[in-house]
Amino acid sequence: MNTPLFPASVVGSMPRSQFVRDLLDPATAPEDPAVLNRRMDAAVDYIVSLQEAAGLDVVSDGEYRRRSYIGIIADVASGFHLERKDGVWWHTVVDRLDHTLPGLAAREAEYLKSRTDRTIKVCLPSPYLLAQRMWDPERSATAYPTRVDFMDALVPILREEVQLLRKAGADIVQFDDPHLCLFVDDQVRKEYDDPDAEIELCVDHLNRILDGIDRITRCIHLCRRNKGRSGWVGEGGYGPILPALQSLNVDQYVMEFTIPVAGDLDVLRELPEGSQVGLGCVDCRGEVIDPVDEIVDRVESALEHLSPNQIYLNPDCGFAPGNAADIPIDEAYSKLCNEAKAAAVLRERHG
Repeated sequence: MNTPLFPASVVGSMPRSQFVRDLLDPATAPEDPAVLNRRMDAAVDYIVSLQEAAGLDVVSDGEYRRRSYIGIIADVASGFHLERKDGVWWHTVVDRLDHTLPGLAAREAEYLKSRTDRTIKVCLPSPYLLAQRMWDPERSATAYPTRVDFMDALVPILREEVQLLRKAGADIVQFDDPHLCLFVDDQVRKEYDDPDAEIELCVDHLNRILDGIDRITRCIHLCRRNKGRSGWVGEGGYGPILPALQSLNVDQYVMEFTIPVAGDLDVLRELPEGSQVGLGCVDCRGEVIDPVDEIVDRVESALEHLSPNQIYLNPDCGFAPGNAADIPIDEAYSKLCNEAKAAAVLRERHG
């Protein structure tokens, strides 16, 4: 990767117009696969160009080809039942997994790489998150008697996807796990008999995927659930999960700090030496457009704990974390423009 100091990036997902949502809905998508692919390619071209025009150094395809940021697992593997509840798509594992379409994420990366000269990021869901969302004690039990059995089955599938992403030329692979970050909240921890054992489960399965993976930047994205205009779920600083973060085999921690419940920046000192941080310095939930000088101030506060070459600039989370999310595209564009302008100011001051 040839990125400048203070690279301006996205977390992953970008807002979806109704046009994109219709392409993802079996009830409204074109029946002809060629037509569907052509229209989706056009949508991805648009969102990539938007990120470039905003001035970003690291871009994604907006995750436009996925019904949700975790739903890609049901596109690469069979064994899931898809249904729509209250306007939202839900997957439940009901059969043994079969990795029927390996390299789907890699094909996303190949297309993205053909459309931009910027650093490219592709995201994948963590096994722990998938097990929290897609394993049901009754409906899944015949295929996988326990949630851990399901997680174990996900590891080789996701590891192969990472290896194929690397081969396809992706610069960054990011694993999303907001549920790990919820363990910063005392109320969430009380819901589990042994929250620390849950955290260990998450870390162990991620490390089994990422051990020995090189020539691609490995990231973990942590947030307290992104509910869009409704805010967040968990509250609290990163301290309670810091030992887990220290033991993860990742190169970059993508962390939110813009929301008022994210805790202090001094936790950044405790990350493994030399780690990169995708610093959440731009709000992704509210209507407010963070001013450039405010973004700069947030990053310079982090510079009390990190060196300039460790910091990427990020929004706190993706702009479309769920398939029902509804953040205006022009709002996201304005926020990313200011993020890129802030990065330029920081390079001038600290380059």
